[in-house]
Formats: sequence, C-alpha cells, structure tokens
Amino acid sequence: MGILDGKRILVTGVLLESSIAYQVAKLAQEEGAEIILTAFPRPTLTERVAKNLPKPVKVLELDVTNVEHLDSLAEKVRAELGGLDGVVHSIGYAPPDALGGSFLDTPWESVATAVHVSAYSLKALTMACLPLMERGGSVVGLTFDATVAWPKYDWMGPAKAAMEATSRYLARYLGERNVRCNLVSAGPIGSMAAKSIPGFELLADTWNDRAPLAWDVADPEPAARGVIALLSDWFPKTTGEIVHVDGGLHAIGA
Repeated sequence: MGILDGKRILVTGVLLESSIAYQVAKLAQEEGAEIILTAFPRPTLTERVAKNLPKPVKVLELDVTNVEHLDSLAEKVRAELGGLDGVVHSIGYAPPDALGGSFLDTPWESVATAVHVSAYSLKALTMACLPLMERGGSVVGLTFDATVAWPKYDWMGPAKAAMEATSRYLARYLGERNVRCNLVSAGPIGSMAAKSIPGFELLADTWNDRAPLAWDVADPEPAARGVIALLSDWFPKTTGEIVHVDGGLHAIGA
C-alpha cells in the first residue's frame, strides 16, 4: 500500500517529463492514487507525455482563465473518478514583457495576465473542484520563494506573492470543509516553464553556490515528493503552510 492508496488526484501542468507536475503524477500513481490530468493550451502534448506514466490516464482541456472550462470541470472529473481527494496546482505564466528586467515598464495588462494565471487561478481551480471533495481533501500548489526579488523574475515575483497569500486565505475559509491548502516552494527546475524565464541560469547558479544541500536543476523528484506528502494523510492538520524543498537555500543569508 502506498501513502495515497485509494485517493483521487487532479494534476495540472504536466508538459514534459522534466516537470515537477509529471513527477507528481508518476509518484501519485506509484503510491496508489487514481489521477486525472488537465492541460492547456496543448492537451495533445500532455497526452503524449502521459503515455509514459505507469498507468493510462485521462487528460482534460482546462484553461484556468476560462469560466466555461471551470464550470464544466466538476462534471467531467466526476464522470471519470467519481470525486476528488486532492488537487495539484502547477500553473504559472507571465507575458514576455513582464520578465527579463522590464519590471518598471511592464503595462498593467501584462501584469494582470500574470496575476490571473499564476495566482487567482489557485482560487478558481480550487472552487471548481470543491464540489468533488465531499469528504475533504488537500490542495497543493507550487511556488517560487516570493520573499525576495530575484534577477529577471520581475512580475512573476509579485504574482507568486499573491499566490502565497491566496493559499493562506483558502486555508482560512476551507478549513471548515476539511480542505487543506498548502504550497511547496521548490528550487529552480529546468522545466519548459523555467527555461522560458530570461536569466534562469542566474537562479540556477545561485543554488549551486549557496544551497546547503546539493541541488540538481534536472531532478524534479524531491519537490514532487513534497507535494505527494502534503496530498497524503500524513499532514492531516497542516494548512496554510509553505514547505520549502529548495536544498535549504531559503534559510541561508548572503
């Protein structure tokens, strides 16, 4: 028996095998869960990658900024799994002009997109899935330390800060329904999303120089294990928390 035996988990953001979300899906299946994936804007890409998972899995198209997609999600998931015990939010996006050093010149329209996709979507996805978590559940999102200003990360930093605050408010309001909401703050991983960030190499070098525990940007499994743990029953009274899986860098000064 695995620590997720009998649980039903929805996982967003599976793009490549190098992503944390893919490793979460793989480990979840290995730990006994039934999973369902969502993808946007290319569900066919996710379907191809999903063929490498231990067991077949359904992929649903889901744009977290599309109200119609969100409104129909519960019905589609219920038809496949009957309900949910966990949700993994691995979604983030900022337009190119919101990254790479143009912080002072980024227009509101681009900032709004970053906040909508990367932060508000945590609440939107959770509420879309809430009717499926009749016996409670665990929502786990992925963040990148928003307590400091990273080079070139620009408006994704405030977006992640908004996401972290959103998680705390979800924890506050959903506790009475026995739904926990936590985040994993991971170190840099060389996924498709990360490599789209100008200056990603600078972040990776920071970890190489300062992390107490050796960090491998090509290994998403440690962060995925953190997500799996929070999805399990081993953290039954933990909510509103940010668990750092970053080699310890968050605790180290300059």
